[in-house]
Amino acid sequence: MRVSTALIITLALVWLIPATSRANEFVFARLMYGGGYDGWPRWQADWPEAETHFSTGLDRLTSIDVAAEGVVLRMAGTDVFDYPWIYVVEVGFLSLAPDEIAQLREYLLRGGFLMVDDFHGQAEWQQFEYIMSLVFPDRAIEELSNDSEIFHVVYDLAEREQIPGIRAWLNNQTWEKGGRHPHWRGIVDDQGRVMVAVNFNQDLGDAWEHADDVRYPARLTTQAYRLGINYVVYALTH
Repeated sequence: MRVSTALIITLALVWLIPATSRANEFVFARLMYGGGYDGWPRWQADWPEAETHFSTGLDRLTSIDVAAEGVVLRMAGTDVFDYPWIYVVEVGFLSLAPDEIAQLREYLLRGGFLMVDDFHGQAEWQQFEYIMSLVFPDRAIEELSNDSEIFHVVYDLAEREQIPGIRAWLNNQTWEKGGRHPHWRGIVDDQGRVMVAVNFNQDLGDAWEHADDVRYPARLTTQAYRLGINYVVYALTH
């Protein structure tokens, strides 16, 4: 039986991820999923620099006890319930098995929080929207208003701008794949709690990853950190 190069790389990455102490208040958890192209798993975009840089900033800027290393999870594993906040990227390629879809629904309804990032354009939106319709057939993805609590829980972010990937920025653009207009969307539960925060036509992970790159604007990195911190604190307190 032939094993694909992508599978070998994925398995190697999982085994190389260092063990993280559960004693920390917050651990950056990234969702692994099937789907991708060119032999490269899309879930690992900006890994691990994005979580390393963001976790360092979160630890410095808040009183939260933050783990130095992140973890990578599959939604089918029972350990997902140990992490109140999970990050997923490139969801235009997102693919979940039926048991993962059921578990994601349970995770979110039991108080979990999913931050969605780094996808652009109508085709990628349609794939993400389709997967979420399987998770929540009865709940729509909605625009989050500027006065939504999630934008004010730590930092007041009533005004925001599009966070681009570094390659788009270096090409004098803030958008890619036709996704010119940024959106901050969400799925809420019956009590109005945001369960899924959707950053569409944006790439906060790139802003975290390239926080120490002089080519990337400091104001955009700052907004990406502040928005991420708001998401984390909201997830831990709601």
